[in-house]
Amino acid sequence: MGHAYTPGLKVTDNTTIVKERKLPLKGEILVKKGSRVAALDIVARTFLPGNVESINVANKFSLPASDVEDVLLVKVGDKVEKDQIIAKNRGLFGLFKNELHAPVAGTVETISNVTGQLLLREPPHPVQINAYIDGIVKEVIPEEGVLVETRGVFIQGIFGVGGEAHGEVHVVVDSADKSLTPEAIGPECKGKIVVGGDFVSNAALAKALKVGAVGVVAGGFDDSDLKDFLGYDLGVAITGHEDKGITLIITEGFGKIRMAQGTFDLLKSVEGQVAHINGATQIRAGVIRPEIIVPHAEGGAPEKKTDEEGELVKGTPVRCIREPYFGLLGKVTALPVELTELESETKVRILKAKLEDGREVTVPRANVELIES
Repeated sequence: MGHAYTPGLKVTDNTTIVKERKLPLKGEILVKKGSRVAALDIVARTFLPGNVESINVANKFSLPASDVEDVLLVKVGDKVEKDQIIAKNRGLFGLFKNELHAPVAGTVETISNVTGQLLLREPPHPVQINAYIDGIVKEVIPEEGVLVETRGVFIQGIFGVGGEAHGEVHVVVDSADKSLTPEAIGPECKGKIVVGGDFVSNAALAKALKVGAVGVVAGGFDDSDLKDFLGYDLGVAITGHEDKGITLIITEGFGKIRMAQGTFDLLKSVEGQVAHINGATQIRAGVIRPEIIVPHAEGGAPEKKTDEEGELVKGTPVRCIREPYFGLLGKVTALPVELTELESETKVRILKAKLEDGREVTVPRANVELIES
């Protein structure tokens, strides 16, 4: 029988993780291949060109464009400070003098005797990228970036907002079906990644932000609360650039959905350890999942050998992603080869699964998501 594949999330306590850290344009690499790096270590840097300020000198002095150099006190390549006098006319009989001050600090880039304009380039903006995770520099991409490798806990979520963050894992509920409430979040959550159970309310998220938590992880979230939290409707583009001061990761979906027991137990097992999280999510081409990474200490257990990634076999843990079993977890018990006709008269491949509540159900394979563990 041929292999069957289905998209899925990774939830594993020991796997190899490789992260690409690239500059937006060519720059300088600050580490070498094989170097051990910490999450906040700067591994590469570059400079983005500053903004250009256009100054109409001819208009300012009511001169022909070809005569602007007669009043300029600077030339191409000169550095100037903000409010520095860069042009001045002699006036008539010492009267009616006129001066032009630099609106910003920068470097004179061009002077045109055709348009009469001077272009002033502001100083470049430094851009630095850190390693994001504790690990080893696996590869150096000259002038562009590095690949950082580590081994550890790796958990992918369904949806997230907010960018990269780092902090200790702090589980504030005692079971996967307990909601994260504002009352459970106190000053001790400052600088930490707060973990709840089946749901986080907008009020709880606001409380976490207020006390200084860097991240929140929970099974579900109300989609209507998302607009209130962000202050705008979220489109279909990639998330992760939201400037809210906190990263939110949802592991199961929208609504009140119990966090998968395996995910909850794994987060509980790393409580007090530093995790690296990123809420970036993209659901269209080039899928990007929010993630939680907890690197193992150097010399930890070797990586487990697993079946081929994405392979659907008997015993594979899955999550139903469409009604009537949306959000429910189970394990595959059978994978019939023949096509099965649905009520819609469409013929599809199906699977049988035993849900956590004990029910044996039959669902189209396209209606489940594999949980790689």
